[in-house]
Amino acid sequence: MAESESGADKSEEPTEKRLRESRDKGQIARSRELNTLVVTLAGVGALLATGGSLGNSMLEIMRGSFSLTRSAIMDESSMTTGLLGASYMALEAIAPLIVVLFIASIIGPIGLGGWLFSAKAMAPKFSRMNPLAGLKRMFSVKALVELLKALGKFTVILVVALVVLAMDRDDLLAIAHEPLESAIMHAAQVVGWSALWISLGLILIAAVDVPFQLWDNKQKLMMTKQEVRDEYKDSEGKPEVKQRIRQLQREMADRRMMQAVPEADVIITNPTHFAVALKYDPTKGNAPVLLAKGSDFTALKIREIGQEHKVMLLESPALARAVFYSTELDQEIPAGLYLAVAQVLAYVYQIRQYQAGKAKRPGPLPDLPIPPDLRRDE
Repeated sequence: MAESESGADKSEEPTEKRLRESRDKGQIARSRELNTLVVTLAGVGALLATGGSLGNSMLEIMRGSFSLTRSAIMDESSMTTGLLGASYMALEAIAPLIVVLFIASIIGPIGLGGWLFSAKAMAPKFSRMNPLAGLKRMFSVKALVELLKALGKFTVILVVALVVLAMDRDDLLAIAHEPLESAIMHAAQVVGWSALWISLGLILIAAVDVPFQLWDNKQKLMMTKQEVRDEYKDSEGKPEVKQRIRQLQREMADRRMMQAVPEADVIITNPTHFAVALKYDPTKGNAPVLLAKGSDFTALKIREIGQEHKVMLLESPALARAVFYSTELDQEIPAGLYLAVAQVLAYVYQIRQYQAGKAKRPGPLPDLPIPPDLRRDE
């Protein structure tokens, strides 16, 4: 089981956040042996596929380079022309091989870990220039594994190469007795197939290295229980910080709510425990809207602001509790309270008419019809 720098066991699987951050930093599983295998096999395969045309191109270059006419010998510019022609022919011959190797060099790295471009991974790290850190890496477990892989690779390739040379011994000796053209073609064929068999030996190294790289990368990303808890706190927010944020949000909402109280048509009270401020604007909606509500201290503050701005205060405990529990801020009251609130607004209108000297003083506010499902008794 892996251990952290503090000595704690890394027993927890890496979280999605940890995996995402490591990928952003370029810390993913990579296998150089897999890259080498893919590039080598692709190159050998391309060499076998294009070996015939490549050999013919070599013959043409040799013929053109060693077969010179008298006029070409006397012409000072013929050497430049011949060199350019031979270079163009050689480039045209090896172009398919270069293209295949280029594609393989891209496919190899993304075969394990996928495509990744990380600017953080490309940034210079001055910590790598620390001699002590370098010595620590040299004598680490990873360095030992790399050494064993190198020895294993050397041993496997050596054994495969000796077997291939033993099998191709007769062909290699026969090349010396063949004409030039057939010797070149035969040599290219022998080299191609020998390289293919040697390259296949790298499969054994890659088969060991790929699982090890996946395991090693996972071990690096493993987390301690404390790291998981700390990450959860960072992502979800520390309890005291979240509580403070909620408190600030409530204070901001209360301030906005208190600023809307002067716009209310009526404030219905309990009279002391609850207070709700309603406004009815027929141009904006079909029902009155709750501008503010509160209990105890907040209710007292709503009444004080309403009195300062001469908003009508009416006492109706049952209706105040019903609106308080059934309606959210800036929402219309439920349909069950339409009739009761309509009677309240009509009573407010009559009071204002009386205060303006245009009507008689109205009687007390009648009992308001509140449906049983909306009634809340203290």
